[in-house]
Formats: sequence, C-alpha cells, structure tokens
Amino acid sequence: MRQMIRSTTTALRRDPAPSRLNYRLQRLMLTPMIRRLLRVGLPLGCVALVLAIYLSDQGRRDGIAMLIEDVKSTVRDRPEFMVKLMAIDGASAGLADDIREVMAVDFPVSSFDLDLTRMRLDVAALPAVARVDMRVRPGGVLEVDISERMPVAILRSRNGLDLVDRAGIRVAPLAARSARPDLPLIAGTGAEGAVDEALELFAAAAPLSADVRGLVRVGERRWTLVMDDNQSVLLPESGAVQALEQVIALNQVQQLLGRDVQIVDMRNPRRPTLRLSEGAAEKMREIKVMELGDD
Repeated sequence: MRQMIRSTTTALRRDPAPSRLNYRLQRLMLTPMIRRLLRVGLPLGCVALVLAIYLSDQGRRDGIAMLIEDVKSTVRDRPEFMVKLMAIDGASAGLADDIREVMAVDFPVSSFDLDLTRMRLDVAALPAVARVDMRVRPGGVLEVDISERMPVAILRSRNGLDLVDRAGIRVAPLAARSARPDLPLIAGTGAEGAVDEALELFAAAAPLSADVRGLVRVGERRWTLVMDDNQSVLLPESGAVQALEQVIALNQVQQLLGRDVQIVDMRNPRRPTLRLSEGAAEKMREIKVMELGDD
C-alpha cells in the first residue's frame, strides 16, 4: 500500500524542466540587443509616443515655437552680444568708405545677426582688397583688417585709365592722368601682365624721367618707350633694360635725343638704327644733293 502511494506521489510531482516556450523566452532575454532595447528603447519609445500625442495639437506647437523665439530674442539682445561700431584697419579713406557701403550694417546690431562669412566675401570682391579678416572684439567692436592692393602704375586701355598693382590687377579707375602724376603710365595689349618689367624700365629711365610719357606694350612681347616730341625708343624682347641704358649713355655723351631723332630702334642692340624726323631727313637730302653738285 505504501509503495502504491509513493509511486502515485512521484507521478504527480511537477517536472522541474521549463517548457519549450519558456526556454526560448529565457534565451531571448539573454541576448544583449534585446536587453538594451527593453532597458533603453522601450522607455524612449514611450516618451516619444507621449510627445507625439502632445505635439499633435497645432496650438501647442505654436506656443512652443513662440517660447523658443522669445528665449532666442532674450539671449540675442543681451548687451554683451551687441555690436556697437566697426573699426577698419589697413585701408585708405576711399577704400574704407567703399567697405562701409558694401557691408551696410546698421549699428547697434546683435552679433548673432552678423553673417561674417557673407560680409567677408563682399569685401574681398572689392578690387582694391587683397585680403580681409573679420572678427567681433570684446566690447562690441566689429574689427575689419584689410590688406590693400597698392597701385604702382596707371594702365591706359579702351575703357579708360585704371590703377594697377604689381600683379597687374586693377585697383581702381582713374578719372584723369593728372590725378596721379607720381605713377608711371603703361598701355598696350598685355601691359598689365608685365608690370614688373615696366617698373624696371622706368627706374632705368630715371635720367630721362622729365621727358618720358610712358611705355607701350607691343605684340605682348616687348616695350616701346614713348617720350615728348613724339620720340620713341623701340626696345628688344630680352635685355630691354640694358638696351635702354645704352641709349641713355649715348644721350649723355652725344645728346642723341636732343637732336631731330624720331625713333631709336634698339630691337637689335648690336645694330642700333635711328630714324630722323621729316624736317631733319629733308635737310639731309638737301645736304647730300649739294655735296653731289659740288662734286
């Protein structure tokens, strides 16, 4: 009897092994991604769902937008963020006026409303500006540092007169030649690409500076020195400075340019050629005729 009861109790005892479904759920909960999803993703999803329900109302969204704008306005208009004036360093008076006109900033203005990148590009587009840096200094000062292109010559073209720097870049237009008598005059196609050579020639022509009118670029290869009384010195493609110094030496010794010489052709420095004016050539012909008659 006891044996039958014991066997019946053993048969009714619950099997300790988990069911197949429980086993799979336990294995799934051991997966790191599932545990992270339940620990982080589920709360975030609930919060996102609540926010979506809350923001589904247009009035609430407008209220939040107005609140954000009020906060931004409060921060933007604080005194420590206000820019009260602009300081321009490294620019001439005329260029400084052009910069103020291009930037067109009404002070005081919040530093958050200043588009420094756009303003820097606008200022850099001015022909006379080589480089520009901008920053807002403490105290509400917009500092503009300018590296200005310095004109070294006057370029005459079909469009008129322009000031150019050593790189041949046009700095500013010029109303009249007399406005900058301190700068030399160059002209001709390609003259702006050989400014350095032109300056060397002007330096070499210093003894003749009182009579020099300018340099003309010919064929984008060589220069012709134009002087008063329509005199011209045709210079070679290479060694132009040396050829000009040779002409100056001849002039100092024999007063070459003081005679009735119209053109001094130095394109071949080994065989300089002179072309006399019409009056001088006529006199030479008369002299030759007289000499032939005497013979």
